[in-house]
This record gives sequence, structure tokens and C-alpha cells, in this order.
Amino acid sequence: MKQNRTRMKSLLRLISLFSLLTGIAPASAQSFPSRPVTLVVPFSAGGPVDVVARVIAEPMRKSLGQAIVVENTVGAGGSIGVGRVARAAPDGYMVSIGHWSTHVVNGAVYSLQYDLLKDLEPVAMIGANPMLIVGKAALPAATLGEMIAWVKANQASVNVGTAGAGSGTHISGVYFQNAIGASLQFVPYKGSGPALQDLLAGQIEMMVDQMSNSMPQVRAGRIKAYAITAKARSAAAPEIPTVDEAGLPGFHMSIWYGTWVPRGTPKETIAKLNGAITGALADTTVRQRLADLGLEIVPLSQQTPEALGAHHKAEIEKWWPIIKAAGIRID
Repeated sequence: MKQNRTRMKSLLRLISLFSLLTGIAPASAQSFPSRPVTLVVPFSAGGPVDVVARVIAEPMRKSLGQAIVVENTVGAGGSIGVGRVARAAPDGYMVSIGHWSTHVVNGAVYSLQYDLLKDLEPVAMIGANPMLIVGKAALPAATLGEMIAWVKANQASVNVGTAGAGSGTHISGVYFQNAIGASLQFVPYKGSGPALQDLLAGQIEMMVDQMSNSMPQVRAGRIKAYAITAKARSAAAPEIPTVDEAGLPGFHMSIWYGTWVPRGTPKETIAKLNGAITGALADTTVRQRLADLGLEIVPLSQQTPEALGAHHKAEIEKWWPIIKAAGIRID
């Protein structure tokens, strides 16, 4: 009898413990975040992605009630940092921030140990930095149509500056030559800065460069801007026509920024992170600081996880064939 009572007490304790644990689990899941969230920047401190991360980190902290720790994990064109998040626990405490190059291009030029679509869940798109088709000041062309005609007539000697193999300037230059049906000479540099300096000096003829990088020299009259690679004119430079207006319809390209978490992260957690990011992007100070970087914040309807996921997939489907056909690889 005594033995039976002991067994009964043990059974009751187990039932009580099970009830306690099952009661705690949902509350714990709903309490995200209960500790700091790490925002992984796949490049070194001070670069564009790092600056964007630090701009949104503080308002995200206020929204989530936890510290947002920005960590720089560099290497292999950003693929090491993205891979770190792809392999992390799917609990929302490690978030990847990156852009078109890290989350689209790298899948075509590197042999990645993760799948950019299958191993990551989209959280929110942040904004986009459109490109400019620019030429040296001495180019005789005044419009994009005239410039394309001149380039095609002189294609054997037209040098296009790039920031290196697989960079945005390189792929956009390949895209441009394909669009106009020419064969151009690509000159790689160690970054967009040195390439732009040679454009200023007249050592190369043209670039398709990020607007934030080229615009100061355009305003100073040191280089010519022929068109912006977006569907609408930029509020920062409304005098520059779009490619559709200037005679190269559909030549759309931008370096867009977004955030992702590991595949399998709970939807409720993703919703909280999305709310913190969209809240940050609605902040007047944040919007101004990002505008100063040349980043145009996408409309609220495009900031959803679903919108980012659809855009991400479409960009891979668009750019991978172009990159692979050009034989661009980094091993």
C-alpha cells in the first residue's frame, strides 16, 4: 500500500511538472525577444550595409525592448556572414542584413554552403539605391540615345570601369552591353572609388554606378549622367531622366537592402522583427539619414516578408542567367 502511494505521488509530480512546462512554452514563445538580438553585417564596419544596420538598430531597440547588437562578420564578398545566419538557430535572435550582392549575386559567383532561398526566411525590405549610367565629361553625347550610338560605334575602344569581378558595377556593365548589343572592355578596380577617379580623369569612358557614389561628381559637372536605372525619377535628382524616358526601356537595376532570419523561424517572431523594422523606417530621422546615403526607402506595401520573398526570388531568376552567361565566377 505504502509503495503504491509513493508511486502515485511520483506520478502526480510528473503530471504537475508536465503541466507547468507545457504552460510555460507558449508564454515563452510569445515573449520574444527576451534577450538581445544580433544583426549580422556581412561586411566591415563603416561600409554602406554597416551604416544602414546602425541607423535602424536604435529604433528597433526601442520597439523590441531589447538591445540590437550589430556584429560584423566579414569575408568572401559577404557570404560568410550570411552563412552564419543561415546556420543559426531559427529563433529570431540572429538576423541577416544584406543587399542585392550578398543575397542574389553571391549565389551565382560563389559555391555557397547554403541556399539563399531555402535556408533563409525574409523579414523586411529596407530600401534601394538606384544606379546611374555615367560617362566622362569629354564624351560627345548629350543624351542616352546619343551615348548608346557613340558607344556602339566605338565599342572596340570603350572601357567600362567596375569595382571588380561580380560587383554591382561589373554586372550592371554586362547588363548594359547586352541591352544595347555591344561588346565592351571591362576594367576592374579595387572598389567603385578608384574606378570613379579614373572616370573623372578620362582614363575610362563610362560606368553604371551607384547613384550615391556618382551623384556628387555629376553635380560638380565633372562627369555626365545620362539616366537613372529606375522606373521613376529620383527625388534626390529629378532632373535626370529614367532609362525608360531616355530610350533604354526596362533597364532597371538597383542595389536593394533587406533582412532575413534562418528558415523555420516562427511567423510570430518574424512579424515582431518586421514591425520593428517598418517602425524604424517610418521614423523621420531614420528616413533622412538613409536619404543622405542615397537609399530610397521602399513603400510600406513592399516592406512585408511576402513582398521581400517575392522580390528576392524574382531577382535571382533575373540575374543568375545573366551572370552565368557572362562566365563570372569567384572561387
